[in-house]
Amino acid sequence: MTKRVVLIGHPVAHSLSGAMQQAAFDARGIDAAYELWDRPPIALPDAIAEVRGDDYLGANVTIPHKERVVPLMDRLTEEAHATGAVNTITREGRRLVGHNTDVAGFSAGLDKLVGRAKMPRQAVVLGAGGGARAVVYGLIREGFTRIVVFNRHLHRAEGLVKHFGRSAAHMELRAMPWHPSIIESELAKARILVNATSIGLATDDSPIPAEVLTPDLLVLDLIYKRTRLLRDAVAAGATANDGETMLLHQGAAAFTLWTGQAAPLDVMAEALAAARAGGLRSAEGEPAGDEAVAPAGDEAAAAAAG
Repeated sequence: MTKRVVLIGHPVAHSLSGAMQQAAFDARGIDAAYELWDRPPIALPDAIAEVRGDDYLGANVTIPHKERVVPLMDRLTEEAHATGAVNTITREGRRLVGHNTDVAGFSAGLDKLVGRAKMPRQAVVLGAGGGARAVVYGLIREGFTRIVVFNRHLHRAEGLVKHFGRSAAHMELRAMPWHPSIIESELAKARILVNATSIGLATDDSPIPAEVLTPDLLVLDLIYKRTRLLRDAVAAGATANDGETMLLHQGAAAFTLWTGQAAPLDVMAEALAAARAGGLRSAEGEPAGDEAVAPAGDEAAAAAAG
């Protein structure tokens, strides 16, 4: 019987995960199909209940469900509990386990960005959704001493900071109002800038003015394309990467959780490249700015699972 893995989100039509995971299943000779499920929030509990069935290996979860799905799990791993967000689900019989492989994905992306240089200790994070939570947790684990979070809706950033209050007790973790002059002031103190919003996904907008970017910055945009932010960063002399490394490695970690096998990274990377060449520019990002007014709306978690 062909096993099933589903990506649950709203929307999901632009996902790159389908190509990547299906190529991995095929390469390892695993009889499994990866499906995209577009489910609005009201349909999330029924979707999760269906994943408990024996024909499922598990699921990915993307926007806007990463935080909503947490109470529907029977157990959370350390990363999922720490971040308060789930992007991968596995089955233990009829029980569901929530994982957050975005953390591993972000760590891989951060390592690639920094390269052989000494790991910095100060960062600015734009966004406060599920992706941003993985970013902040990854930075805390990496030993950063100061992280400033900006979000168009300040209460969301404040909620993120409060969530990490205990694990960040040894460091300075602050939420600040989204204003260019404040962002510029904080960037002057930081080495790492991470965009975890969807600003730049559907348009050629940048979340911040080009003039606030400096040559010594290391810029990571979780969107999987060469956004205006990244182009502005390169023009300023900064080092800049997109979210492909994070996407690839969070997907590889999910594959191993579902199958117990090592992920074929080269095959998955080739499938991602082919999908991107075919026109997909996916970042499962939530609406940014004024569109995110509903209680569940985030500044976009741009590099969600899938």
